[in-house]
Amino acid sequence: MTDQNAFDALRGTKLAAELTDEQCRTLSELVTLRDLKQGEILASEGSVDNHLYVILAGHLGVVKHAGTSDAITINTLTPGDFVDEMGFMDGTEAYASKIALGDTRVLGLEREKLESLLATEPLIVYRVMRAIIRVVHQIQRRLSMHQMELSNYIYKQHGRY
Repeated sequence: MTDQNAFDALRGTKLAAELTDEQCRTLSELVTLRDLKQGEILASEGSVDNHLYVILAGHLGVVKHAGTSDAITINTLTPGDFVDEMGFMDGTEAYASKIALGDTRVLGLEREKLESLLATEPLIVYRVMRAIIRVVHQIQRRLSMHQMELSNYIYKQHGRY
């Protein structure tokens, strides 16, 4: 991976939306690119990972009870989506495994590497955190809309499915 590859990959993400090219170049020195094959696990259920990932290409399945007969895919993440943004922020355990559904490329940012910029580049950290909050806010909005639609459906069906 060259610095230009990391810069180009980062530049095209929501993570760098508010960054200048110079700020993006600084942050690109801290990110990694990772290629996954079909079935490869990016993050395991119950693990704590200090990375934020952004899907650059391919898809990830969010799978509860992966590797068991009770496995269920609860979501599919696509290019542009953030992965494990809440664990990145607060160090919580992963609710489900993230598994590659075919060839997938992700960009990874380690929390400690981002924090290393606090003293010298606080504006980069601030803008990255704003990007993460924007994504989390969109997810929360979408969940609220789904909950309202489901409640309306159940109400109109008088509780019958």
